[in-house]
This record gives sequence, C-alpha cells and structure tokens, in this order.
Amino acid sequence: MRYLYVTACLMIVPTFAIASPQEAGGRAQQAMAQLTQRFNQADKDHDGKLTRDEAKAGMPRIAEHFDDIDSEHRGYITLEQIQSAIRSRMGS
Repeated sequence: MRYLYVTACLMIVPTFAIASPQEAGGRAQQAMAQLTQRFNQADKDHDGKLTRDEAKAGMPRIAEHFDDIDSEHRGYITLEQIQSAIRSRMGS
C-alpha cells in the first residue's frame, strides 16, 4: 500500500492510505479547503493578505516560514503564495 503525505499550512497532515488516485485528489482538495478556511480566519481585516502579526496569531506554522513565503519582502503573504510554497515543498 502506498502512502501520501499531504502538506497543508506547511505542516504534515495525517498520513492517508491511498486506494485510488481519485481519493488522493479528494484529500488534497480537502487539505487546500482547510488551508483556505484557516487563512480566511487569520485574515482579520479581510484584505486577502496576512501580515506577520496575523500569521502569528492565526497560522503560527505559516508565521515560522513567513520570510521564505514573502520572498519579495512586502510585509504580507497571500493565500496563493502559501499554496505555491506548499506545492514547491511537495515537489509538484
């Protein structure tokens, strides 16, 4: 049996036994939906950006990697930047 390690919020989500590619895709979608929900909760001013303080308060694991994700040093990160960082870490 193969195992897929899904990384969400730059942390390992529980390991899922994969029975089919459809299940793997469904679990990855579910993990991204959870990431989106957590991002929206952490984004207190609802501007689509997380400041370092918002990340520390609502997504501490993301805050640990804030400087890596904010590669352009703008002082904020977006959901798309987080998703891109996750995809890079997963090698896809």
